Amino acid sequence: MTILSRRPVVRAVSIAVLTLLLAWIGGGQAWLGRIDPALAAPIIALPMLLLALWHRGEGAALRWRTVIAVLVCLAVAQALIGVVLAGSMASFQLGLTLLTGAAAAYVADRLVQWRPRRTFLAWLAALALVIGWFAASHMLLASLYRPATASAGAPATTMLTGLPLRWSGSGDIAAIIADKAGDDPALVRLEAMGQVSLVDSLIDAVPPPGGALLIAHPRALAPQELVAIDAFVRGGGKAVVLADALSGWPAPHPLGDPRNPPVTSLLTPLLDHWGVRLGAAPTDDMDVSAVDVDGVRLRLSSAGAFERLPPTCRSFADRRVAQCRIGAGEAWLVGDADLLFAPLWSPLVPGADHLRQADTIEWLSARLWPGAGVAVLQPLWIRSRAD
Repeated sequence: MTILSRRPVVRAVSIAVLTLLLAWIGGGQAWLGRIDPALAAPIIALPMLLLALWHRGEGAALRWRTVIAVLVCLAVAQALIGVVLAGSMASFQLGLTLLTGAAAAYVADRLVQWRPRRTFLAWLAALALVIGWFAASHMLLASLYRPATASAGAPATTMLTGLPLRWSGSGDIAAIIADKAGDDPALVRLEAMGQVSLVDSLIDAVPPPGGALLIAHPRALAPQELVAIDAFVRGGGKAVVLADALSGWPAPHPLGDPRNPPVTSLLTPLLDHWGVRLGAAPTDDMDVSAVDVDGVRLRLSSAGAFERLPPTCRSFADRRVAQCRIGAGEAWLVGDADLLFAPLWSPLVPGADHLRQADTIEWLSARLWPGAGVAVLQPLWIRSRAD
């Protein structure tokens, strides 16, 4: 005697397939280039409600055996998809999805058994279940994917940049200050992760002990500043250097205005001193490309590759990202500063960290402040072709 008859098996497979399709389309997996099992949690109440409606006249034992079959099919299919497309089955996320699926199935079953007839009140309760579950699950995922911020006593990160990050909006300066608006989203997000000290020069603003340095496509630096950067890193400091061979950052001022960010990197003397040479950006390909750095997703735009790297460097993403030991310190080099451009990394919904398009801010935070940038759940990205 089989555990399930043919009809319940068909129902179980159908509900599992429906859940996968809803997660791929409605859950955001297809839009984000991810295969996170957890993204199925917000929409799982709908297929479980449909299953409960199918089982209105069935006994409790058969109903729950079918629910178990649905969860098993879903777990196997999602694990296989994760391994094939992302190289990981994300066991913790998968367990969370199965737990929420079982809970949604129980609530849906109780609801249908409470109102087995299709009355207005039953339809209203079903609608409330689907909408309420969707909203509550997204709130839960947003908190689980939210990265940790720097501790209260963490040293400030010193930032030197030629990008229009401070007061980047247009309009009257007094109005911008009064409204506390105008800062670029990248700077706002970094300042929310940890203390940032935005400076115009490093001659008298060397990072504090234990602090880090973020150099994001700066204007031409004086020799003393280049010496200060080199001394800081060689002395055991941490630095992230964004050197863009061809910046696509929108210019806030008319063409030729010196306040605009540099078109190309002006860090060649520093990179040469470190034994690094940044190649030209591919002018025939201005598309955004997704690259993976140790499982973290960055989205770059016309990024240049490092044509020469010393033996103390590890390269990633076709040499567009490198991790280098410089003396006693460490420098992360990225051949693109446009990765800070908000449309390349911002969540589809503001504040919804689980719907982000890239791990840019989280990746930067983890390198600038100890303990920052880490969350309970991490996105499971579909592997990029470059890796």
